[in-house]
Amino acid sequence: MLFSELVEFYEKIEATTGRIEMTNLLVDLLRRTPPEIIDKVVYLTIGEIYPPFIGLELGVADKLALRAVKLASGMSEKEINQAYSKLGDVGLVGEKMLAKRTQATLFMEQLAVEDVYSALEKIAKASGEGAMEMKVQILSGLLASSQPKEAKYILRIVTGKMRLGVADMTVLDALSIVFGGGKETREIFERAYNLSSDIGYVAKIAALEGIEGVKKFKITVGKPIRPMLAERLSSAEEILQKLNGKCIAEYKYDGERMQIHKKNNEVWIFSRRLENITWQYPDVVQMVKTNIVADEAILECECVAVNPDTGDMLPFQELMHRKRKYDIHKMIEQYPVNLYFFDALYVNGEDLTIKPLLERRKVLESIVKIDDKVKISKAIISSDPKEVEKFFNEAIEAGCEGLVVKSIGPESIYRAGARGWLWIKLKRSYKSEMTDTVDLVVVGAFHGRGKRAGSYGALLMAAYNPDRDVFESVCKVGSGFTDEDLAKLPELLEPHKIPHKHARVDSGMEADVWFEPKIVLEILGDEITISPIHRCCWGMIAEDGGLAIRFPRFTGRYRFDKSPEDATTSKEILEMYRTQLKKIAE
Repeated sequence: MLFSELVEFYEKIEATTGRIEMTNLLVDLLRRTPPEIIDKVVYLTIGEIYPPFIGLELGVADKLALRAVKLASGMSEKEINQAYSKLGDVGLVGEKMLAKRTQATLFMEQLAVEDVYSALEKIAKASGEGAMEMKVQILSGLLASSQPKEAKYILRIVTGKMRLGVADMTVLDALSIVFGGGKETREIFERAYNLSSDIGYVAKIAALEGIEGVKKFKITVGKPIRPMLAERLSSAEEILQKLNGKCIAEYKYDGERMQIHKKNNEVWIFSRRLENITWQYPDVVQMVKTNIVADEAILECECVAVNPDTGDMLPFQELMHRKRKYDIHKMIEQYPVNLYFFDALYVNGEDLTIKPLLERRKVLESIVKIDDKVKISKAIISSDPKEVEKFFNEAIEAGCEGLVVKSIGPESIYRAGARGWLWIKLKRSYKSEMTDTVDLVVVGAFHGRGKRAGSYGALLMAAYNPDRDVFESVCKVGSGFTDEDLAKLPELLEPHKIPHKHARVDSGMEADVWFEPKIVLEILGDEITISPIHRCCWGMIAEDGGLAIRFPRFTGRYRFDKSPEDATTSKEILEMYRTQLKKIAE
């Protein structure tokens, strides 16, 4: 398959403003793709070379990419820098410069998808002394063999700024249509993806073995399982009603959620975004080797920073110091951590995701050796709302965010990748105003004026609707940003800037600038109101209205640990609104 064919699809996808049209284009693309390279086509389309858990990134900064453009095009550094200042997109700079090159391109051999993928793979694997130079040489060679439009997308992929906004969920829709015969088979594809976290591999098995091959997916140690997510409610009474009157309530620790895989003496640690973060936590690796008495296990825990002097739990932000690539052992001393295990998904060959929660917890208790640093999450089983509320207050006192209250009935299996009412967050109770935060996705921005000239004055924020796979606008945020935030926002958002509203964004408000949904921020507001403009839960409360957050403000917390699809959902906003109405009535 020629790379130019892929580029034609990318051009159409980039131009589309509708999600259905985007899915139809993907369906057409997958139908035309040879089965043996369909995984590579899927990875490239979502701007990757491998799934995130492999932990191998292309690692090419804009500056490095522009050096490759200079070598491939023969243009001067001055001309390239001027174009970059004006366009702000390495891909467009490459396209423009390569269109100007003087050498004849009539007899150039056309690039195949495999050629591009293989070169990008070499760039990703280049390491050690001289790695940066090697990356530049490989990239410039690839660009020299490409047409201007091809160069645009090669540069965007290599710098991690694809801008198409095609997500795994959109690909699953397309796969179910092409290989399952229709969207009604999507659940089968989604389960395979939830167990493997590898959308390219799902596509390849579907293309080579059909839907029967997809049905055979099993848990594999070393490949992360997509995490189960929780809904939220405001009172223990409401939660117990949802959970048939009885629950297990666990402390909701303010830490980094980890999925830990152990196979004999080998340990992998995956973040909630399924990135391999093993290198950041050599101390956790050692704890797992010492404290988990199972040959093979996949377990979930919260990793919480603790004060080295007092042992008190510290807020999540303190773990950001552990993201550094250097002085890791120094960071371990300054920011030690405790592990609080809360689920067992797989142990010694047995898939526990299909077992009820209390059975999973029993297995967990049998394989975790508890000490000062490694514990099992504190929990109670209760059918009394007052007892749960009391336990909630204890959790807050201990430095936790609240509770996660879980079903313990026969239906309490581990629903990988799903958000539902089997797990419910109980955080600070909502009064008539919002006193709990929400995690929203930046989908647009408005130019600043006065003091904010040259930056963004406000951001358009959206909640995620998983049923529609769309981000629905819910507020415009202009408060809570420090001068440092305002200086940093344009740079942070620039890689995701697109010329029109994204196909997966639903907003009645017109932004000055639009973004691919990527960045998640924590927002606090006064209350949730009906809005004639914002599209969150449109028509569900008012015929011609949605829900909006009134007087929203940024808390200062960037949720880089969350993917856009992990943001607060429209359903959660709706529940918060309904709870708020009840509180006002009281």
